[in-house]
Amino acid sequence: MITFNKFQGTGNDFIIIDNRRDIFNPGNHKLIKELCDRRFGIGADGLILINSATAEYDFEMKYFNPDGYEGTMCGNGGRCAAGFAKRNNIAGTSIVFRASDGIHRAVADAGSVDLKMTDVGNISRIGNNYFINTGSPHYLVFHNDIDSLDVNTEGRKIRYSADFHPDGTNVNFIQPVPGGIYIRTYERGVEYETLSCGTGATASAIAAVLTGQIVSSPVNVRTRGGSLSVKFIVRKEMITDVWLSGPAKFVFEGRVEI
Repeated sequence: MITFNKFQGTGNDFIIIDNRRDIFNPGNHKLIKELCDRRFGIGADGLILINSATAEYDFEMKYFNPDGYEGTMCGNGGRCAAGFAKRNNIAGTSIVFRASDGIHRAVADAGSVDLKMTDVGNISRIGNNYFINTGSPHYLVFHNDIDSLDVNTEGRKIRYSADFHPDGTNVNFIQPVPGGIYIRTYERGVEYETLSCGTGATASAIAAVLTGQIVSSPVNVRTRGGSLSVKFIVRKEMITDVWLSGPAKFVFEGRVEI
C-alpha cells in the first residue's frame, strides 16, 4: 500500500508520491499509466515522485506523463510539488528543488505557489507564431477566437507534424483579451487538451509581450482551469527572472495497492 496526495493547479491535476525511501519503481511505465487513468485508476494529468534531497536542494521532482513515461519540466506540476513539500513538512515556505531542467526556487504560502522558471533563450519565430522552450517545448499560435477551435484536432496535427519530428511539441492557442491573454493547450504526453499548462502559460506570456500584444510583464494568463500570472524581464535575446504564480491546492490523500 502506497500513500499518495492529489494536487491541482488551475485544473492541472497530479498524483504526488513521497519517494524519498525509494518505495516506487519509476521504470514501471504500465503502473504509472494505470494510476493516471481517469476511469480505472486514480486519474491525473501526470504523476510526480518526490525524491531525496541533497545539500543543494530540498528534494528532486520526477515528473511522468499519463502515458507512463518521464516528461520534461511541468510548471504547474512544479508548483504542486512545492505545495506538497510544504504541506508534508519536507520543506518550509521557501523551497529549492531539482527538476529535469535544473534547479528551481519556489515560495509556497496559503494555497498559492510562486515558481521560478529557467531562463529562456533560442526563441524561434515562425511566421506570426513562435516556438519557445520554457523547460518543455511549446508551439504558440495566435487566434482571435480560440473557443471556436477544435483544440484536440488542430493541436494533434501540429504535435505530430514533420516540423517537430521525432519528439513532437506542446501546442498553445492564444487569444488576447482585456487585461491579459486567454490560452488553450494541447499537451504532448497527455495527448489531449488539459485545463491548464504552466510551461505553456509561461511561453504564451512571453510570446504575447514579444509580439506587442501585451506591453510588458506581469501577464495575466487565463486558462480553462483558472488564472495564472507570469512575470519576467526581457534582456535582448534572453528572457530572465521568470516567475509563474497561481494556486496549487491539495485535493485529497489516499492509499493505493500496487
